[in-house]
Amino acid sequence: MWEGLDAVEWAALEHNYGSAEDVPELLRACAGDDPEAAEDAASELSNSFFHQGGWICSAAPAALPFLLRTAADAGVAPGVREWLLELVGDLAAEAPGVGPGVDLAWWPAWERALPQLLALLDDPLPVIRRRASRALRHCDTPGEQLLPGLLAALAAEDDPALRLDLLLTLGRAARREPAGPHGPEAIGLLRSLLADGDSLQERHGALLALAPEEPELPLWHTELLAAALRDPDASRWAEQGALTRVYHRTTALFAEPGPAAAFVRVLLRDHPDAAHRAAALAQAGGLLAEWHSPTADLLPVLAARLDDPAPEVRRLALDLLACLGPAAVAPQADRIAALLEDGPVADTALWALARAGDPRCVPALRGAPAGFGSSGQYFGLGARGHWPVLPALHEVLALLPGHAQDLMPVVEQELAREGDRTAAHRFGTVLTEWGTASPTAVGRLLELLAEELTWAPAAEALARLGPGVLGADAVARAREMLHARMNRPDGGPDTGADAGAGTAAWACWRLGGDPEAAVAALTAHLDRPAALRMLADLGPDAARCAGQLRVRTADRDAWVGVEAAGALWAATGEAEAVLPALLSALRGLDEGHHLPVMPTAVRQLARIGPAARPAAPLLRAALAGDRRLRSNAAWRGFVEDEELRTAAAEALVAVRG
Repeated sequence: MWEGLDAVEWAALEHNYGSAEDVPELLRACAGDDPEAAEDAASELSNSFFHQGGWICSAAPAALPFLLRTAADAGVAPGVREWLLELVGDLAAEAPGVGPGVDLAWWPAWERALPQLLALLDDPLPVIRRRASRALRHCDTPGEQLLPGLLAALAAEDDPALRLDLLLTLGRAARREPAGPHGPEAIGLLRSLLADGDSLQERHGALLALAPEEPELPLWHTELLAAALRDPDASRWAEQGALTRVYHRTTALFAEPGPAAAFVRVLLRDHPDAAHRAAALAQAGGLLAEWHSPTADLLPVLAARLDDPAPEVRRLALDLLACLGPAAVAPQADRIAALLEDGPVADTALWALARAGDPRCVPALRGAPAGFGSSGQYFGLGARGHWPVLPALHEVLALLPGHAQDLMPVVEQELAREGDRTAAHRFGTVLTEWGTASPTAVGRLLELLAEELTWAPAAEALARLGPGVLGADAVARAREMLHARMNRPDGGPDTGADAGAGTAAWACWRLGGDPEAAVAALTAHLDRPAALRMLADLGPDAARCAGQLRVRTADRDAWVGVEAAGALWAATGEAEAVLPALLSALRGLDEGHHLPVMPTAVRQLARIGPAARPAAPLLRAALAGDRRLRSNAAWRGFVEDEELRTAAAEALVAVRG
């Protein structure tokens, strides 16, 4: 197994953590007698060679044959063998997409490794055969090199779950040209299995394999797909991942919202197995996260699932109602309030009521429930789908300005936590969203203003609350500390958005200080969006920066361009100079695309008013679109869509005059 291992100059090669000289020891540890050490070594190899991908390091081609030899050795622990094969599959899938990031030795090494990998389709252990199949499925090797081995493996395979996996791999390989003489044979076999396979699941697998090249097939076989998913034998797919993943893979075959919604409605029919009911709700979530049009049809099903006997199903239904917002929650508010005492779903019920501003959420929120984390989570769109995630506590509180007085003790408590360096930002934002603060909260913000690591967010919160909320004594104390920071030779530490002196001068101006000092301090940082945003507050007082701002509107960074446009408009009212930057930032909005900078750009258009009339067609198209306008998954994507559509509607009214 180790023949040639020591002949490789590993020290001259590199992986994610530098020199690859540790690779031989890790490989030998994978095959050693210590199970824990073997697993640790496999994990370390995975991190060294792949981690989160992005390149194929120079050590990977040299290690590939040894990874496969170790994975093929029956004396190695099955879990370690599986882990190494998963690593091989990750590398094979990554290589085609990273262009110049692939070490040139990878491709010949992969060609030499193929026979070893194909041989593992005949391994005695099903888990090894499955991992080998997946590695072959996700590589980019032409079908002519893979199909003979895959067809032979399928003919010999008697494990029903593995046959399904091989069907998917066979379909993918048959589409990679050149497919060779076995290409038509593979496609013919799949069509034959679709027509009269031995089981619903085999027909289902054949359709999944064929559909990427024949997108009309799912529409012709909707009843087959629904029956296969709802069939008890669908559990065979669960060996290849959660049942929800199989539901998702199948639902994703329907690209348009109409057919997809019709298919999901069939899946949502009552099922005796809670796992199936949950998987069907997950598909409804994925559909609702992407499109508006299915909402009316699916809302009654979500409401019906509030009484489901399975907690996970109730939780999914509550989460989706919360995501859809007040209009979806309000009709079910009494039923949702009754679930505040339902332990497994109580926090999700609380989130749903808070989303609708229902006062029954207030007593529970005063107890700072543990289900709401301390920091917000962001999930990129990635694969199509939806999953339930609760927001952070401060994100929930910010939605409830009408209950600020009752919830103020929660903010006071959170601001008072010792050692929490982010509380000033998180809960200062809550206070500014509410537009009010208690004397205790203001006092705590003043204490945080005096601390080196928390002064900047505390300054911003105090500044945005303003003299009317703070009172004369608090304003005087704040200005004294801010003046001291403005006058520091280095301006204080960089806050991450703009230098300390700029933030301090702006906050001091908001509390009645000198606008010229704020402009002077911020002008040195016009490459930073936060500084530009603060400068925009100063309006005409910043007119002397107009020339620099015009240049910044064309910045390659969209955030800089948009914030510079806002500052230039506030300072001079030059609509023609700022519109190009705003329209550039909104490119694709009318086609359903969303970027985090877009809501800010749309609000800038609303401020400009009729002079921004050229943006009207884009805004109308965005509002007419069915696709949700979002950059994030989970609840945040729904909120992003709401906020952008609300801003677009207001901007359209404003630009029409």
